[in-house]
Amino acid sequence: MTEANGMTDEEVRRLSWRCRRGLLELDIVLQRFSEKHLATLTKPELLAFDSLLDLPDNEFLDVVTSRIKFAEVKVLNDKQLDADAMKTVLTKLSGH
Repeated sequence: MTEANGMTDEEVRRLSWRCRRGLLELDIVLQRFSEKHLATLTKPELLAFDSLLDLPDNEFLDVVTSRIKFAEVKVLNDKQLDADAMKTVLTKLSGH
C-alpha cells in the first residue's frame, strides 16, 4: 500500500494503465505525471485525476494544456470535484 493516499498497489497499477491513451502528446504527459506524482496524490487529487481520465483524449489534452478551463467541462462540473485538488493535478500534469 502506498503511504500518502492509502492506495493499494493494484489501484496504482489500474490508474497507471488508464494513463495509456491514443494521443502521443497525452501519453508523454501522463507517463511523466504517473512516474513523478501518481503514488503521492491525495484522495481529492485522485478523484480529480480519475475524472480527467474519463474525458476523451482531445478534451483531456485541451484541459491539460489550458486551451479550455476545467470549469468549462460540464462532466467535470457535474461531479462537483474539489477545485483546489483539480488545480493541483493540472499543475502537476502540465509539468510546473
